[in-house]
Amino acid sequence: MTNHTKPPIYWTLFTHEVWSIHIAATTEGLCFIGSQNEPVDELIRWANTRFPGSTLLENEELLRPYTIELAEYFQGSRKQFSIPFDYQGTAFQQDVWKALCEIPYGETKSYSDIAHQIRRPSASRAVGTAIGENPILITIPCHRVIGKNGSLTGYRGGIEMKTKLLQLEKH
Repeated sequence: MTNHTKPPIYWTLFTHEVWSIHIAATTEGLCFIGSQNEPVDELIRWANTRFPGSTLLENEELLRPYTIELAEYFQGSRKQFSIPFDYQGTAFQQDVWKALCEIPYGETKSYSDIAHQIRRPSASRAVGTAIGENPILITIPCHRVIGKNGSLTGYRGGIEMKTKLLQLEKH
């Protein structure tokens, strides 16, 4: 019988100015960006759910390509990410996450805008649920989705983090 060990997940604590965020990647690409100032427990819980049986290995060097692009984003010099992603989700979630990546830097869309974009106009609530499951904050820019009335609705990283990201992109 062959041993099907799960590939490891590499992680580091990314810090830049006021930002302190756990990030993780597989050998395929970035798979997790956590909430600002959250303990590593957030990453551990996520990994146990999404990659059960995988070992978490701290490896700052392996994550350097990701931390470089995140730092450039926070400095205002990067508007789009070129790093590879490794995200797992249903076909619907992946459609939603791809649509999020098409929202231009500094702009926002509503949940119903995204529902229409993926040709599921009555699925605004399901779109909101899929956005809430986005494992890669910032790089899959779910912070750019707001309520139809312009309100800052829920965000896995918290409303304060969402507000800071939107402000960063306005300057």
